[in-house]
Amino acid sequence: MDPKIERLDARACTLATEHGPESDGTAVWDATTMVIAEVRAAGVTGLGYTYVASAAAGVIRDVLAPVVVGGSARAIPAAMLAMRTAARNHGLTGLVACAISAVDIALWDLKAKLASLPLAELLGPARRRVPVRASGGFTSQTLDALAEEVAHYAATGHRRVKIKIGREPDRDLERVRVARQAVGPRVELMVDANVYFEEPVSADDLDGLRVIRDRAPAGMAIAAGEYGCDASYFRRMLDAGAVDILQADATRACGITGFLQADALCAARSMPLSSHCAPAIHAHVDAAATRIVHLEYFRDHARMEPELFDGVLSVDEGALAYDSDRPGLGLVLRESEVRRHAA
Repeated sequence: MDPKIERLDARACTLATEHGPESDGTAVWDATTMVIAEVRAAGVTGLGYTYVASAAAGVIRDVLAPVVVGGSARAIPAAMLAMRTAARNHGLTGLVACAISAVDIALWDLKAKLASLPLAELLGPARRRVPVRASGGFTSQTLDALAEEVAHYAATGHRRVKIKIGREPDRDLERVRVARQAVGPRVELMVDANVYFEEPVSADDLDGLRVIRDRAPAGMAIAAGEYGCDASYFRRMLDAGAVDILQADATRACGITGFLQADALCAARSMPLSSHCAPAIHAHVDAAATRIVHLEYFRDHARMEPELFDGVLSVDEGALAYDSDRPGLGLVLRESEVRRHAA
């Protein structure tokens, strides 16, 4: 029997930041918004989500649902083609790509649940445990707060820590020094002036990325791609020789489908791949990605996901391992919290 998709809906939740406004080198924010897609077939509900403005929920309901409902719950490529065709005149990047991503993730979660398998095992795992990099250290923090945060990561088993720099360049060296002292010599420190240089210029400036990559000191890896929306974006970045490590985000890059396409492009070039944020999703798709090197355990998302879902994974000795006893992504909505944080 081929189960048909009976319903596709979406809703948005917003969670205020923990200690007031946060910032990195270019942006300031005081809340995080998650748009959740729910797709239902044969009495089973698949969940997907993306971090984007609540308007994406309207795109899911008004543009994507009419072409997804009624289709096969197992035919995800057909659903992807239908969504991209329906969204063509609205643009296929940015908010629309995030909406498509949330639905694609929900469809994969549904398919895995219908098969009574964890998503990672439906995809076919290359590994059980995915190394993570703890990500926070916002430029809005005092030096004492920065030291306390990154020291906590090190003390709880994280082996890689990334901090933000670039808002006040005159303070960057001091921030790096404080972070290094707090985490100690054995934790890999990822910052713009050390061994891992993430988006030193706009990810759309491929020539600029290539220039920096060519002139970077030995041992410094140039990484970018977290805003990529589909395979063609990643192909252009790789063809330009712009990065040492490609980044991809399943909640922006057309979901699980798009993320695995990015992994295939990396495999064809022997290029490392790193996933961006949304750890509850990437723990599964990263397990199946052959070129993955680590997953970003972003502070705001690591705080929001257990607020809205039961079944969220915990970091153990610097890695996330999917739960082999829970089907799909292993997540269950906490309905009371979803309603409380409704946007």
